[in-house]
Amino acid sequence: MGKNRTDFAKNRIPDVEVEVVSSSQMSLSPKKLKEKMYYTHSGFPGNLRERSQEHLVKTKGSKEVLRRAVYGMLPKNKLRARMMKNLKIKE
Repeated sequence: MGKNRTDFAKNRIPDVEVEVVSSSQMSLSPKKLKEKMYYTHSGFPGNLRERSQEHLVKTKGSKEVLRRAVYGMLPKNKLRARMMKNLKIKE
């Protein structure tokens, strides 16, 4: 978010790019792989989908786990999607 910069403002996106190298080397515990769940809902009744972290790593890779973690840490406003474009994750 750029909070450590002198020109920080809450209503601006900082021109800071974050690059993560070797996301596949990330340490994921076996217990969390099975127990951590990710939920999605389409808006239709009865369409709540629940997937484990293990399933997410198998289908989309460890990059997606890291991307979702950072996405959840950013402020929930209109700037969040634009801030995510400054995150570059390499396998």
